Amino acid sequence: MSLRKDEILDRLAERGSVAQFISYRPDDRGAPLMSFNRLAGASANSSFSSVTGAIEALFARSPEGTVNVRSYTPDSPRSREFLYGLQTIDDAVAAIGRLTSEGLHTIANETVNVADGGVSGVVQGDTVEFAPDDTPRCVEKPGVASLPFDLAIRLLSTVYGFVPDLPCGQVRTEFSIHPLKRGTRQSHTLLWEQEENAGVTVDATMQWPNRFSRHIGDKAYGLLMAWMLGLKVPYTTVIPRRLAPFSFGTPTGSHEVWTRTCPVEPRPGLYTTTLGWIDPFSLLGKEDPDGTQIASLLSQAGVPAAYAGAAIVGPQGLIIEGKAGSGDSFMLGVSPPEALPDSILDNITSQYDELSRHLGAVRFEWVHDGSSPWLVQLHRGATGSSGSVIVPGDADHWVSFMVTQGLEALRTLVENLPKNSGIQLVGEVGLTSHFADLVRKAAVPTRTVTEVN
Repeated sequence: MSLRKDEILDRLAERGSVAQFISYRPDDRGAPLMSFNRLAGASANSSFSSVTGAIEALFARSPEGTVNVRSYTPDSPRSREFLYGLQTIDDAVAAIGRLTSEGLHTIANETVNVADGGVSGVVQGDTVEFAPDDTPRCVEKPGVASLPFDLAIRLLSTVYGFVPDLPCGQVRTEFSIHPLKRGTRQSHTLLWEQEENAGVTVDATMQWPNRFSRHIGDKAYGLLMAWMLGLKVPYTTVIPRRLAPFSFGTPTGSHEVWTRTCPVEPRPGLYTTTLGWIDPFSLLGKEDPDGTQIASLLSQAGVPAAYAGAAIVGPQGLIIEGKAGSGDSFMLGVSPPEALPDSILDNITSQYDELSRHLGAVRFEWVHDGSSPWLVQLHRGATGSSGSVIVPGDADHWVSFMVTQGLEALRTLVENLPKNSGIQLVGEVGLTSHFADLVRKAAVPTRTVTEVN
C-alpha cells in the first residue's frame, strides 16, 4: 500500500529539514483529525488542544507570516484544491474544516517563497539540476543549471555561504535552498521528496547561459566554472542584485581592482568595465535603471599584464590572439592583434586543453603576468570564424563598416541592418575581439577586408 503525502513528509523529516507542516484527515463525522505535525523547536507529532491552537503555532513559526493548505484523497496523491499564502489563522482553520468535511485530507505548511534568491531542483545520482524562482519541478523545463554533484555543491556553497545538506547516490531528492533558515530544522536546505533506488542515471550537461547564470550574471558564472575546474581566476567579489555578495578566486598580488558590469547574458563591450572602483549604485542606476539587464557587479583583482587577449575555437581549431600589455584596445577593436611569444601561446593552449576536457569547446579572455596565465572571462561553444570570415553566410547586400568608427557604431549598425544584409569590416580586427563577438552573437554574416570593395 502506498504512503499518503503526509506520511512521506513525516518520514522525510527524519532525514532532513522539511517545510513545517500539520496534516489532518476527516474523522467519521467529517471533522479534522490530526495525523502528523512537524514544527521547528517542537517534538515530532506534538499534541494540540484544537485545530486553531495548532495552526496558531504554525503561523508563529512561518517566516513569511502566511501558510498554505493543500488537499488530496488518500487513494491519489495528486492535489485537489490548493490555497496559497493564507494570511490569517481563521482563514486557514476555516479552509481545513471545509475541505475535511468534503472527505479530503489536508496539509497546512509554512509558505516558502521560491523567489527569495535561492534555488530549487533535483539531485539524482551524481547530477544536480536547479534554477531560481521555481519549485523542484523546474527540472521539467528548459534552462536549468546542470552540474556534477561535487561541482554543484562547491558552486552553491560559494554563492550562498553554506554547504547544502544534499545526499548523493542512488536517491532522487527534490530540494530547495534558501538564504534564510527555514523548515523543521531551521536550516538552509529543505527536502521535498525522496525516491530510493531511482535507477535512471543522468549526465550533467554543464551548459550556460542557464537560469542560474542569468541569476548571478554570465561573467560571474563562467568565472566560477573556471575557478572550480582549477584555473587561475583573479580574486573576485560578486555584488548581485538579489543575493548577498560572495567572493572566490586567487589573489593576484595587485592592489588595483577592476570594476566590471555583469550582464544577464553576454553583451560584448556594451556595459562598463573600468580600472578602479566606482560607485556601483550610480553605475547601475545609469546603465540599467530598470534592473533587468545587469545581474551583478564584479570587483576583480587586477593582474599585472605582460600580455592579454582572447581565445576561440574555429573550424580549423584553436585561435589565440592578443597583444603586449593590457588587451583593452585589442578587444575594443582599436588596435589589431600582435604576434605572441611561443611561451604565451603554449600557456594559453594548456588553459584551453584543461577547460575543453571538462566543457568541450570554449572561448575565453586571458591575461598573462609573464609567469602564468589568468582567465578573466569564459563562455562555452565553438565559432565559425576563420581567416577573414568572422560569421559565415551569404548576403544579398554587403554593408561596409570602418572599424575606426568604434564598437558602439557597429552595434547601432547591427541593430538597424536591412534584412538579408551582411557586414564588411574594413580594417584590422581580431577574430576574438568584441567586434567579432558582437556580430557572432547577432548571427550577421560578417567578413573582414583591408579596403572598401
